[in-house]
Amino acid sequence: MQITGMLWGRKLLDLVEYPHSEVRGPELSVDEIKDMVKRHGEIFIKPVFKGGVGKKGKSGLIGRAKNFTDALKEKERLYFAEHKIGNISAKSEGVTYEAAVPADHEVYFSISDSTVYRSPIMTLTHHGGVDIEELPEDKIAVVPFDALTGLKAFHVSNALVELGAPSEIISSLVQNLPKLWDLYNNYGMIMLELNPIRMMPGKGGRYAPVACDFKCAFDQDDPAWKRLELPSHVFAEDNSEFEQEINQLRTYQGQSDVYVINDKGSITAPTFGGGANAMVTELLGETATISSDFGGNPPYEKMNEISNITFKHWLEQSNVLFIIGGKANNTDIFETLRAIGDGLRTYFQKNGPKPLFVVVGRGGPNVIRGMAYLRDVLESLGVPYRFFGHDSAMSEVINYAMAINKWMMGGGKKEIAAKMNVK
Repeated sequence: MQITGMLWGRKLLDLVEYPHSEVRGPELSVDEIKDMVKRHGEIFIKPVFKGGVGKKGKSGLIGRAKNFTDALKEKERLYFAEHKIGNISAKSEGVTYEAAVPADHEVYFSISDSTVYRSPIMTLTHHGGVDIEELPEDKIAVVPFDALTGLKAFHVSNALVELGAPSEIISSLVQNLPKLWDLYNNYGMIMLELNPIRMMPGKGGRYAPVACDFKCAFDQDDPAWKRLELPSHVFAEDNSEFEQEINQLRTYQGQSDVYVINDKGSITAPTFGGGANAMVTELLGETATISSDFGGNPPYEKMNEISNITFKHWLEQSNVLFIIGGKANNTDIFETLRAIGDGLRTYFQKNGPKPLFVVVGRGGPNVIRGMAYLRDVLESLGVPYRFFGHDSAMSEVINYAMAINKWMMGGGKKEIAAKMNVK
């Protein structure tokens, strides 16, 4: 669950009264665009993508305009722009208009959870405006701090002094950056990043730290993010009907993160756990219909509804239903597999028999009971299956599912259909 860009970022920054550039959304009228250009001298036009799609500047997807005519041209170019990073493809659904901020210095700032220090950390440099990975270590300050006391002014001050930052920018950063801890801590975030913060000169040589780009990620299992009352579509990766339906099921217990990989895929894989999701997505590649993470011990009702939605959208074209996850610590595997089995039975009742092969790889509490229940459902439906326990290597289970998919395409699907009397 991520937010990128200033369209929604400005609203979050306003909660802690952190200064940011003037930002207007796609609703801006022609007269308002003209007025904005006149007041600021220059504006940036940026496409609005769902989810965390980066590298827009390097891809030429940020427009600059110093007059009204150029602003309209950039709006036309970027309003429905398409952007691809790796295997992720996104399409813009509008643009933002952001005032240019004159500045002598740019700052990078972030707060995140560190598995190294087992605490939150602040990452800070006065060489911002670039990818943080491009900077040498001696130009970046990484400061762990106590979550109970939070980020304090002296953390910021000490870090900037050690980095040799210009003295004229330190005071205003010390006053403003600790505000961001309140935003991070009070609304269930696991990452908050501003890059760049442009240090705008003011009267008497005093600088104001103005946020010009925003990124954050939320812990979906922490209900604090619900205080923001953000619409569910903000966290959708695209506008597919499937993803929008799944997003309606976001609750405190159980995850429901989905992304459509290939709408022509032939393996549908409800996946449980972030590690499993990463491996399955990488190894299945374009054969997968979706990338998903439904872990977090979802209750029966939620998992059954997820199954119904997933089967409705993807089962007709799928050769393999691949239920995969690691060895769970607290997820009740019986409830999970019972919900999926009942969803599959409901699908067959509504749509008739479907030639399909089910592969399951799972471990955790009540796994034997859950597999026994799913076995009974599959045998009653005439669906062939193969189950793997927690002692099976996940990569080998994925390879098995891919081999079954090839067998299905090479004639196995016809064999199963013949046994089911499906024409």
